[in-house]
Amino acid sequence: MIEIEDLENLAKKREKNNYKFRTYLKNHAMPDELDMQFKELHDKYFPMYDCAKCRNCCKKYRGTIPFEDVEKDAEYLGMSTASFKEKYLCEEANYEGYNTKSVPCDFFVDDKCILCDDKPQNCKEFPYTDKEDRIGSLLGIVEYTFVCPVVYEIMEELKTIYGFR
Repeated sequence: MIEIEDLENLAKKREKNNYKFRTYLKNHAMPDELDMQFKELHDKYFPMYDCAKCRNCCKKYRGTIPFEDVEKDAEYLGMSTASFKEKYLCEEANYEGYNTKSVPCDFFVDDKCILCDDKPQNCKEFPYTDKEDRIGSLLGIVEYTFVCPVVYEIMEELKTIYGFR
């Protein structure tokens, strides 16, 4: 297991190699097979790590609240929608919804998400290593090696599977 304190240094040492491996996968991997491999490795490594203790993704990224969740999340926190947006969200929206104002995520308080089970689906599913079309998201996967120890482990094992040095 990788300690979260070591992850950024480990990922930095492998960054160039990971980008080369990304290019290799784009040119050599079969998309469906790669999705299956990611899913199998996701299922192998996630039980070894406790996301609730890590929360590195919450510490390193802004949150994104989908448009359809704003009212529900405001109500969950006992706030009006206007107050919720003013306190936590950027005025400008993107195609997915509203980003939180800060890094770490504004909902990350006292080492936990104050939205609890009400947090957005995109947060629940991060780092998406059990989803389809991993070949189309390999740049993100390389970035996530700096944030998620499971992604780091998956990339290293995939290199072994593909005989990549």
